[in-house]
Amino acid sequence: MTTLRQNPAQHREGVTRDRRSNYWNLLPFLKPQTGRILRALGCTIIFSIFWPILAQLFGSVAEYLGNGQVREMAQLAGVLAIAFLIHKVAQYGQDSLMAKAALAIALDLRRALYSHLQKLDLGYFESAKTGDLTYRLTEDVDRVGEVVKKLFHDFAPCILQLVLVLAYMLYLNWQLTLSAFLIAPLMAALVSWFGEQLLRFSRRSQNRISDLSSLLTEVFSGIRLIRAFAAEDYEEERFRSIAEENRKANYSAAWLQAVQHPVIGFLYAMSILIVLLLGTWQISEGNLTGTSFVSYIAAVVMLVDPIAHMTENYNLFKQAEASVDRVFEVMAIEPAVLEHSDAKTMPMVDGKVELQNVSFSYDAELGQNSHPVLREIGLIALPGEAIALVGASGAGKTTLVNLLPRFYDPQGGEILIDGIDIRSVTLRSLRRQIGIVPQETILFSGTIAQNIAFGQRNIDLAAVAEAAKVANAHQFISQLPDGYNTYVGERGVNLSGGQRQRIAIARAVLLDPRILILDEATSALDSESEALVQEALERLMDNRTVFIIAHRLATVRRADRILVLEKGQIVESGSHNDLLKKGGRYAGYYAQQFSA
Repeated sequence: MTTLRQNPAQHREGVTRDRRSNYWNLLPFLKPQTGRILRALGCTIIFSIFWPILAQLFGSVAEYLGNGQVREMAQLAGVLAIAFLIHKVAQYGQDSLMAKAALAIALDLRRALYSHLQKLDLGYFESAKTGDLTYRLTEDVDRVGEVVKKLFHDFAPCILQLVLVLAYMLYLNWQLTLSAFLIAPLMAALVSWFGEQLLRFSRRSQNRISDLSSLLTEVFSGIRLIRAFAAEDYEEERFRSIAEENRKANYSAAWLQAVQHPVIGFLYAMSILIVLLLGTWQISEGNLTGTSFVSYIAAVVMLVDPIAHMTENYNLFKQAEASVDRVFEVMAIEPAVLEHSDAKTMPMVDGKVELQNVSFSYDAELGQNSHPVLREIGLIALPGEAIALVGASGAGKTTLVNLLPRFYDPQGGEILIDGIDIRSVTLRSLRRQIGIVPQETILFSGTIAQNIAFGQRNIDLAAVAEAAKVANAHQFISQLPDGYNTYVGERGVNLSGGQRQRIAIARAVLLDPRILILDEATSALDSESEALVQEALERLMDNRTVFIIAHRLATVRRADRILVLEKGQIVESGSHNDLLKKGGRYAGYYAQQFSA
């Protein structure tokens, strides 16, 4: 299957907004929290109902104060205390329930995004930026959770408060209320316009932060190279440039909000002046009492907070929409390698591998014009046979072996293991039968035992030790302070290259695969380490189907068969001695390496 995929870092701020908001995509994540959200909204309704009640009571306060009615004032104070208590208890219920729901939603969204990333094929990660993905999984998801919390914890109560207080104001004097809100449509239009502009600036700012995160990931990973090339000034300039772009984008958003607040505030002040003028006129005409007008003014004051919060929250929603978009951009990417719905578990195989007219192009994976890397490859590897792949860089060696565990799918032809099409079985059952010892050993933070038993929940320490013995790793592990419980730093930097490679071999031994891929497994080692690793590899290769990729031909001479690849095709095949006798491509490579 060929799927057009897009690097999320390439999805920049100039996006045409011709689709519905990605906020709708949050509904499935809200559903499990429905009960909690409804209970929170129940508290919100109680909390909001008390606003007009309090406004009414404050009108009576003015009357009792003016007439010096002490007993009535004391009784009213008791009623007010009870009203405030209920009001604040409801507020606590609303706040605590919504915080719990919002955090649960953010957790579910983060898990879903991480799970989706685990399903995407290698081609996606080869083009995506690590820092960008990290930012989406952390900051963007947190911002989405925060806006969900604000929606129910702040925005909904503000709307209810606004509606109830306005209803009470209409009840007191509808003419005064309608005239006071003549400016409301202009205010709503301005808030909407400011919000759209904030969304644009926020998307730009978050893309710049994502770029900054990606840069930092690259720098910290390659700090040794930066030191070696004395490139500190160059990297500082790169950092300054991206940081400055981020500052500009953030300032644009801050400047816009600085303009918005006084503009909206001025219009709101004008509406209050209109209320005061019209209220004075209504009292002079006998249409409104002084006590009612005090209640009315108390209600108007109660509108200040929800209107300010709604404006602020609308800005937050538009800013957070950029984060929602960034999260669901990744969620919308479909993996190029899919597991069929009726895929079966692959049984234990003998290890016969067949490639039937296999063709592959990375361009086709990206939906572009095809530039073949492999061209109608035909190959049969018998169980227990060791096959070496030789050729210049870019000939297709690594690509060929990457098709076996379905890191990619070929655009043409079929790959069979023991006669079973690998696309008809589950990815997990397929990959459990294929072991890989790469050129660059990847170790994860954790103990040595956890790294050898990588992917296994329950670690059998006896089996781990046996695997390490086969890999010539037991001796050096036993000499470490905590043995197999020794903590390995990030990327295993506290171990030598040979030690890391032997741990990788032990990992493959413990997996006990029927098919083994050795991708330049000894190319970066010194002579002593190479001898230990080579000995371990020979034990590992015993009675398995093995594919060996090596530029150093000394490591492939004992292979049962050597395949020479050139421009994606097998141009020579045979044993080491047979190919030397032919005097072809392999003989030429061999002569170049051993001419001295």
